Formats: sequence, C-alpha cells, structure tokens
Amino acid sequence: MRTGMDVLLCGILISCALPGVVLAEGMTFPEGTATPAETCGGCHEAIYREFAFGFGSDIHFKPTTIPTKPGEKIVMPAKVSETATAHAFAGVEPYPIHAREAEEEGKSCNVCHFPEPFAIPDMNTIEMVKPKARPKGQEAGGLTCASCHLTPEGKIRGPYSVNGPHETVADPAIQTSAMCAYCHSMGKRVAGKQTQTFLEWREDFNKPGLGKQHCQDCHMPRTIRKIAENSDKPERAVARHLWTGGRSQQRLASALSLAITQPEEGKSGLGFHLINIGAGHSVPTGSNRRAIYLVAEVKDKKGKKVAAKEWMFAPWYGPRPDDKAFLEEDKKRPDAKAAMQADAQGPHEPIICAGEERTLAWSPGLKPGEYTVKTRLIYDLNRYNARSFTEDQTEINSTTLNFKVKK
Repeated sequence: MRTGMDVLLCGILISCALPGVVLAEGMTFPEGTATPAETCGGCHEAIYREFAFGFGSDIHFKPTTIPTKPGEKIVMPAKVSETATAHAFAGVEPYPIHAREAEEEGKSCNVCHFPEPFAIPDMNTIEMVKPKARPKGQEAGGLTCASCHLTPEGKIRGPYSVNGPHETVADPAIQTSAMCAYCHSMGKRVAGKQTQTFLEWREDFNKPGLGKQHCQDCHMPRTIRKIAENSDKPERAVARHLWTGGRSQQRLASALSLAITQPEEGKSGLGFHLINIGAGHSVPTGSNRRAIYLVAEVKDKKGKKVAAKEWMFAPWYGPRPDDKAFLEEDKKRPDAKAAMQADAQGPHEPIICAGEERTLAWSPGLKPGEYTVKTRLIYDLNRYNARSFTEDQTEINSTTLNFKVKK
C-alpha cells in the first residue's frame, strides 16, 4: 500500500510530468469523460491527492469475499492504495470487488462508472434515469474528474467562474444534491429498495425539513485553499474530494444513535431504539450488499451469557422485500445470480429512514435476577459473506443497560 511519502512523490511527479498538457491555452478534452484524472491532477494537486489516495480521510477498503468462492479473500493489489475514494476505484481494473464480475458474468451493468458528459438534472425529477455510457472500449478509464465536471458542451463546470487553461462555467447546481442524483438513485422512489440514496435524501430529509444540508455538506466538507496550486487566483472555500461513506468509521459512527429501555419495571421485556439523526438518507443506503446488524447479548450477575438476539437491516434487492419464496421465480431472471443471493437470505428488517426512530421489542424470558444487556451496531460491507467473516465489518456503536427481573 502507498505511504504518505509515496503520495507526496506521486503528486510531485504528476505536476512535473504534465505541464505541457494541463497548462496549454485553450485546453480541450478530446477523450471526453475518459480523460485520465491524472491529467487534472497536474494543476489540481490537492484535489487529485484526495480523490486518488483518500488523503486526509479515514477511508479504508477492507478485504471481503465473493460468496460463490467460499474462503477466497479479496484484497487490494499491492499497487493500489486502500485509502483511495470509491469514485477513484469505480470501474477501474484491477479493482477487485466488482459486481459485474462477481454476479453478472462480465456484463456492463453499471454505466455510472463510465458515463458520457451529462447535464445536471432538475432536483424534482420524478424518475432518475442512468446517464449514457461511454463506448465499450473507453470503460477502462473508470470514473474520472471529467465524469462529473465535463459538460455536454465540452466545458468544465464548477462552483466558480474563473479564467483558466480550459473554458470554465459556473454552475450552482454542482453544489447541490442534484449533482449526485443520476448515479445515486435509479428509477422512481421505492422505500426500502437499494440505490435510492438521492431520493431518500429528497423525500425523507429535505422535503420534510429535517435539514438544509446537501450531499456535499457531509461527504465533501469544504476547506480554504486554492483550486489550482500554481494559479494566481485567491484562496477560497473548496470542497474536499473524499466522499467518505461506508468505508469511513467517522461517517458510520455519526449515522445512528442507540438506546435500550426496560418498558415494564421488573419484566424481562426490552426495547431497542435505533434513531437515524446523523444521516440525510436511509441507513444503510446504496447497494443491497450493505447491512447493519443489531446484536444483543444478556449476561447474568456472574457474567454468563444467558440470551442473545440479532437483527439485520439491509436494502431490498428489488422493489419488494427479499424473500425465499421468490427463489424459483428468480431463476428465470437475467440477473438471477444477484436476485437469488438476496432472496436466499429471506426477510429482514428494512433500512432506517432519515429522521426515523425504529423500536424493536425482545422478551428473552429471563428468570428473576440481575442482568446486563449489551447491544452493538455492526456495519457489514457485504452481507452475502459467511456471517463469521468479520474482516469487512465495523462496529459503529454500542450501549449497555443493567436491569432486574422480578417474580
């Protein structure tokens, strides 16, 4: 994995190796959104360093497995930084955790990893469609700076209008959640379904008035600096290109709060309260692989475990709850492998919406005595692993309650 010195040296090499390319007057982008991010990094060094190496974040890409290959652990190749952003990895070989290879036999199922230039959609569009994909031969470039910043007219959009080596246009929408809408919300809103993050934000957080934050306010916090280090432009508020999410302990720990109650004094019944006050969307959100486990353990006065319970919260694969009853029907689908692995796990708790307090009841049937119940919230990057595989899991919260059970 890259060290801090490796990152620094890489930034220096890029800025020295590409001056003739990135500083040329009237710079254009003949490769379109396939323009390598390194090209932009020649001038925008700090932004590239964040995008390519996750510099200044706590992003960490942990090992995972593919269920169809039991026991085979997938790790980042030695030449790939495990702290890069998910956007830097997306669609770029040899990115090892690739849905189309693991589930869809190599089909190009996710054009969000290699889109053509697009216009930012209207915030209130009912059904968000996928952007147009680049030609097959240009997929290898993955998601680049140009994927978000290049307009269909060939200009570079940003929050400011500046004179630079390429034509730039100020577009206020790039600082709103609409910028993220195409790739982070497929189709119409279906509560509980995967890949609904923008729609979850719009319908559950923004419209009800839970907050005014847009995606960028949490996932791209701003700092004061120059957009391009060698320019004569002043320092100003610039978004950090990190997009911390499910691979960031800091982001996960701020998503859900947890509390335990004993609703009736002296009774063994317990209540577990999960409150989504830290995320502007559902938790977990995005891919149906993501899951949150609520694990509860009760111990007696001597520390012996006397009862345990686990719940799983995860997005549905499709527009209905995952259910084993659909397994035979799934075999006829073009996406059979992906659909079946979701339905094979059977029903589970739906994801927790923005602003929601979810209360779960459990009565472990305890004898009279003194007890301690401890609950833990665990985030799992791939719920289709064996449950015993913990290397891609992160404990994000825990709490305890001492209570008594009487006759």
